[in-house]
Amino acid sequence: MVVGLMDFLELAKKRYSVRGYKPQEVEKEKLDYVLEAFRMAPTACNLQPFKLFVIKTKGKEKALGEICGSWKWFTEAPLLLCVCALPKKAWSRADGKNYSDVDCAIAFDHLVLAATEKGLGTCWVAKFNVAKAKELLGIKNDFEPIAFTPLGYPKVEAGRKIRKPVEELVEFL
Repeated sequence: MVVGLMDFLELAKKRYSVRGYKPQEVEKEKLDYVLEAFRMAPTACNLQPFKLFVIKTKGKEKALGEICGSWKWFTEAPLLLCVCALPKKAWSRADGKNYSDVDCAIAFDHLVLAATEKGLGTCWVAKFNVAKAKELLGIKNDFEPIAFTPLGYPKVEAGRKIRKPVEELVEFL
């Protein structure tokens, strides 16, 4: 059964890192859809040890730009999203590995793919100043910022995706 407008592999192939956004606002219905996809993502023991911050960029471009440095496109979209882990509330396996970052990544990927399905662009950003992000966004110490993405309409469509062949990435035992 196909859910939504396209099958999953088509959706995964269509997603790309957008580095140029139109100023057009994201409709509430589309934002709600993307946020619901984030909420419905699986997490270890269903603990959902995270929080998503949705920031309106208009008028805050300069301050928000300090989080990432000189990337103009980082604040070009009307929205900027930041997923933060709450490690104290996450499941940890027997060797001590805390899964809050993994849970954030799964939920954020659901969000990114849902955005793609709705014609919105994103760009997963992990290179940022954590201290500056916490300061500017008022993020409490219990939370760990994991990733950002702008959210908006792409200025241009992507070119061809280059990926390694399956044989290089998968090993059958």
